[in-house]
Amino acid sequence: MRINLRSARLAGAAVAVAALTVGLSACASSEPAATTDSDSTDLGTIKVGALQTPAGDILTWVQENLAEDAGLTIEFVPFTDYNTPNLSVSDGSTDANLFQNANFLATYNEASNDSLVSVGEVYLPSAAFYSDKIDSLDDLDDGAKIAIPNDPTNEGRALKILAAEGLIETTDEPTTLADITENPNDYEFVEIENATLAQSVPDVDTAFVTISFALPAGLTSDDAILIEGSDSPYVNVLATTEELESDPRVEKLFELLTSDETAEYINDTWGGLVVPVS
Repeated sequence: MRINLRSARLAGAAVAVAALTVGLSACASSEPAATTDSDSTDLGTIKVGALQTPAGDILTWVQENLAEDAGLTIEFVPFTDYNTPNLSVSDGSTDANLFQNANFLATYNEASNDSLVSVGEVYLPSAAFYSDKIDSLDDLDDGAKIAIPNDPTNEGRALKILAAEGLIETTDEPTTLADITENPNDYEFVEIENATLAQSVPDVDTAFVTISFALPAGLTSDDAILIEGSDSPYVNVLATTEELESDPRVEKLFELLTSDETAEYINDTWGGLVVPVS
């Protein structure tokens, strides 16, 4: 039988092309499927403990405006005191918290033999002396009653301001009333739980209240007789465990919290009473 060479060549070429196509298809099927942008940035959920104002408000704003595009879901877990947010991170109920400064964190770690870490500074929640009775600390009479927080960090914070104003003298790093070395005007100091200090304002001559409790109680800059300066070292930090410090969710959250967009929101919302680090 005679074979048509042209037909044979065409048939051979068709077989080769078919084989090549099958080979390429096989190679393609062995490669991982391409991921979409949303899949590649799906970081999951992070639970963050905080007091409602300002930290909870900030976390909520970030969740509603920035988190989705970053592939992160922020679950804000509200607290009403300074004692339980760290315990919640330690026992795994939350992944991180945003309510304390580095000094407070160090004091907690030492007292509880814990090892929580700061991811970085986020904002300064200014504190202030408030009063219904006087317009300035200079107006305090001898024996005036002054309410201050009963936790070492914020108590020392209040005492340092009073010392800087020349009203008392203290050791270099005061944390308790025992660190007052001179009280020439015989001021009466009342140590009160931070969460209830705002309610004490009518009952004392002046009270030192952090903004986390001042704003919910309706206290504003108009009620303050002295506001802490923006150069204060008591900047709140994002805190977590050593194990989660490099977790992508924690890193992304810190990035969003210190973004220009978040800083603009903080400035527009609190007009200088809360100062972003960025």
